[in-house]
This record gives sequence, structure tokens and C-alpha cells, in this order.
Amino acid sequence: MSTAQTTDVDLDAIDVLDARWFADGTPHELFARMRAEAPVRWNPLPDGTGCWSVTRHADVSAISRDTETFSSYKAGIFLHPDQVVGLDLTRNLLLYMDPPQHTKYRLILQKAFTPHTVQALEDGIRARVTKTLDRIVEAGSCDVVDDIAVPIPLGVLTELMGVPEEDIAEFYTWTEEIEAAQRAPEPNAAAEVFVKMAGYLHGQIERQAAEGNEDSLVMKLRAAEVDGEKLTDPEILVFFGLLAFAGNDTTRNTLANGLHALLEHPDQLQELVEDPSLIPGAVEEILRYTSVVRWFVRTATTDTELGGQSIREGDRVVMWYASASFDDEVFDEPTRFDIHRVKPEHKAFGGGGRHFCLGAGLARAELRIALEEITRRLRDLQPAGPVERLPSSWANGLVHFPVTFTPGARAGDTAA
Repeated sequence: MSTAQTTDVDLDAIDVLDARWFADGTPHELFARMRAEAPVRWNPLPDGTGCWSVTRHADVSAISRDTETFSSYKAGIFLHPDQVVGLDLTRNLLLYMDPPQHTKYRLILQKAFTPHTVQALEDGIRARVTKTLDRIVEAGSCDVVDDIAVPIPLGVLTELMGVPEEDIAEFYTWTEEIEAAQRAPEPNAAAEVFVKMAGYLHGQIERQAAEGNEDSLVMKLRAAEVDGEKLTDPEILVFFGLLAFAGNDTTRNTLANGLHALLEHPDQLQELVEDPSLIPGAVEEILRYTSVVRWFVRTATTDTELGGQSIREGDRVVMWYASASFDDEVFDEPTRFDIHRVKPEHKAFGGGGRHFCLGAGLARAELRIALEEITRRLRDLQPAGPVERLPSSWANGLVHFPVTFTPGARAGDTAA
């Protein structure tokens, strides 16, 4: 939809969750109007129901931290309780839990994602990035999505989970079907693929347990405990399902969109080429600027008030991370991409509180290492055509992004 439609539209009448608003990317002009005129507004839905759209940074933070009033468990984190798969299954995922269940599981799971653990993974991540770039570096052209952004996080994830190299293609198909299910009009769209993945992952858990490799994620999760409690193998299986759902597409979309943002700002890309020490700061700005998970939902557990609006028990509340990360009450010139922005308090890993992304450290490491190697090896990077965007209001993703660059040598080869 056009900018004119964005500025003239009647905010009371529109469904902001309609994917057409996102055909050209996140509609920042529309969200700016909503933050200024209706920061907590009733959003009508096609089925005759509705939900609350919350767009300000402070309100998104408040909802995220108040798990007693705004529940993930009660009706899930998407608009339809059975979106993707049935709520009876997804309630076993950390994203869908409320305290005290969430507290117990998070304390155990975070033992597998300590800063020390993530640091120990960095050599493997760099090797995965090197292998990925070796496949394309001599060609002088590639599709950023298919050739870079997909294989890097998928390879890191499957290696972390102990998936053999020969099974990665099938695993990729499953993750794509899960992502597509979020956009499907019918509920439970990924039920069949979850059954397939569960059977496969169960076999991987049994294999790794039999091998007894103490460095494997399965063994680390089996050993972790809080107050004498450990995870069962079925609970580890559910966590692996969460990794496949939440730990792959997000990093892929951030990397692809981040490179797109850098190519739209070639002076800043050149700064990273010349001074790699700027890359960690650039990662934070990319996380803010791309906001690849645009929203999640909570359900009010009691009558409450937010932003001057009366919210009833059972009402669905959409937290717009993609708007909160562009709130001009928090960010100076929020629509400006700036790799020098100082510690942006973005919502790329959620609104804060108990549901702050468990894998944030791993995602940051993947993005940093990928940018270090890409800026070092793919010189004179240029767009080679228009990008194709994912038709979604939830995921800010690219489907295709062709680029060219000066052909180079594979790692270890001697340059001519």
C-alpha cells in the first residue's frame, strides 16, 4: 500500500495485520501515526473479532514484563491459538509458557547457552561461514538469501543439534514448512511436519545419548539441572523443536535484511570493510532496523488498562516490536540506518522480561562472524536486481536478493 494511503487512512477502520501493508517492507509512516494518535488501538480482524495493537516502546516493554496480566500460555503467541500447530503441543515450548513453569525450564535451558558456551562455538560458526562463502566466492554473484542467509544459520543450528550433514536438506524443508504455516489461513498447518521432525529428532537424541559425547547439546541439556530437577528426553525434544522454529528463520532474515540495509548505505558498508571493529555495533543497529519478528501476542488474564484503553480479560494484545524499535521517544531519527548508533534498546529479541530471547548471544555471534567474513571476502558487493519480500505481516523476510561482487579465491587457495 502506498505512502498516501498510509498518511490518509482512517486508523479506526484498518487491519494493520493485513500482509498488504508490508508489501514494500515495514510501514514506518503508518506506525508513526499509530504511536502518535492511537498507541493502543482496537484492530478489527476479517473474522469479525479483533485485537489490541500496541505500538509504543514503553507499552511493549510493560506488557512483556507483566506476565501475570499478559499471558503467553493462555492462548498462545499468535492470533489463532492453534496457529502452526495445536496449542496443546505448543504450550510445551518455552515461548508459550508463563511462570512458574517458564522460570524452571528457562533456568535449565540457559545453562546450555552461557556466554562461555557461545564463545566455544565461534570457531565452528566461522568454519561454517567460510564453507558457505567458498561455494560462491569464485562466481562473483549469488543470491544472498539462498546462498548465504539460509545455509549459515541452518548449518550452525543443525550442527548444534547434532544433525548429520546429509540430513540438512530435509531439515531445511521442515523449517520452511513450519515458517509457511504461520502465514497459512487454516490452523494446525504444520502438524504433519512437526510429527516428522519429532520422530527424526527423537532418533538423534537417542543416538547422541548412546555416543555419550559430553560436548553435544543433548548431553549438556541432560546434565543441566536446577534444584535437583532435570529435563526429560521428551522435554529436550520439545526444546529442539523450538530451536528449529525460533533459531533459524530469525537469524536468516536478519542477515539478509542487514546486508540489504548495508547495500542501501554503501558508505557504512565501506566503513565495516575498512574497520571490522565497528561490526558489533553494526549488528545491534541491524537488529533494530530490520526487526524481523514484527509482533507476538499476549492474552489479558484480567480486566486492565493500558494507554488509556480498557482491556478486558481474554482480549488479545499484539506487541509490535517493529514499531517499538522505531519509537522516536527512544531513538533519534529512528528511520535512519546508523551503524554508529549507541547501544540501541531495540526489541529484536523481544520486549524484555522473562521472554527475552534465550539464543540472543548465539544470534549475535552468528551475525558478527558472518559480517566479518563477508566484508573481508566479498569485495565490491553490489545489488544485481530488486529484492523479493516475504508476504507476511509477522516476519520481515526476503525471498530473493541477487548481488554481484569481485570474484575471489576459496579459503586456503593461493590468489593469482
